Amino acid sequence: EVQLVESGGGLVQAGGSLRISCTVSGSNIDNYIMGWFRQPPGEKYRGITCISTSESITYYTDAVKGRFTISSDSAKNTMYLQMNSLEPEDTAVYYCAAAKPLLKNFYCSTERGVYGTWDYWGHGTQVTVSS
Repeated sequence: EVQLVESGGGLVQAGGSLRISCTVSGSNIDNYIMGWFRQPPGEKYRGITCISTSESITYYTDAVKGRFTISSDSAKNTMYLQMNSLEPEDTAVYYCAAAKPLLKNFYCSTERGVYGTWDYWGHGTQVTVSS
């Protein structure tokens, strides 16, 4: 059974940095397209960034482009999200997710962004940015 566990969330001041992690167990992380979603208070969750190592694709939504960096470490079976220049609007529960790459250029693409129904989800980690 594939399981995803996030860690590293917390409280940070505006302008600060934080790195959150997503560790995959039960399978090799390179078998999946990986992504980060977030759900701000009172809003729906949405995908903000994704990485497909098999297709050499990374995508960032405009809200985080230039500030956040997604990466994947195969040796540790872990995905990371480095978040810099954090803003109060980044306050949210952050979820990592994995999708089986059944379709090419579908779940993670420059055309559609973070898209489709993802197969596995973590329980989320809270990130709070104070002003």
